[in-house]
Amino acid sequence: MTGAIERARRLFLLPCEFMRGVVAVEGLPKETVLEVAFAGRSNVGKSSLLNALTGRKGLARASSTPGRTQEINFFDLGGKMRLVDLPGYGYARASRGAAREWSKLTRDYLKGRAALRRVLLLIDSRHGLKDLDGAIMDILDEAAVSYAVVLTKTDKVKPAELEARLAEISAAIARRPAAHPVLRATSAETGAGLPELRADIAGLLA
Repeated sequence: MTGAIERARRLFLLPCEFMRGVVAVEGLPKETVLEVAFAGRSNVGKSSLLNALTGRKGLARASSTPGRTQEINFFDLGGKMRLVDLPGYGYARASRGAAREWSKLTRDYLKGRAALRRVLLLIDSRHGLKDLDGAIMDILDEAAVSYAVVLTKTDKVKPAELEARLAEISAAIARRPAAHPVLRATSAETGAGLPELRADIAGLLA
């Protein structure tokens, strides 16, 4: 794993720049390199994680009104791959029906993007999986889009609680056809888990 972490570190030292924000399918960039998308509930810490992974403060910015931004934002990582920030879902909503309201653009992107290698589904470690997250997993399973669960804000929970959360989520995704079995526990604040997550992402280039 040490070699993989070092290769990933070098990859993420490459320039990472905002490409474009897309509001319609026609605006999607050409599929010239592989893409890794970040998805999660509003306020899960997507922007903070993207900034921490790339070491660039302010690369991704949180919306001033959580849950309202419906753009898909593309970031170019040294011409090697793209990091894709999907709109947050379910702000102040708890029902599974809210998943149906997730941007049609996002759903079209997920179902029809050959360059999309994996979705990183971010889950707040303080709250664990919610019904709405399960509904999003259903969408990804049905679309046969590979996804991996990444816990965020692990600095906010005690170690025993985190272990229980990881075991609970591992059991929940065990029978899901498109779920990757490896979970990552991360903190944008302390940097915990970021080298391993970078290695997972860089490994998709192999």
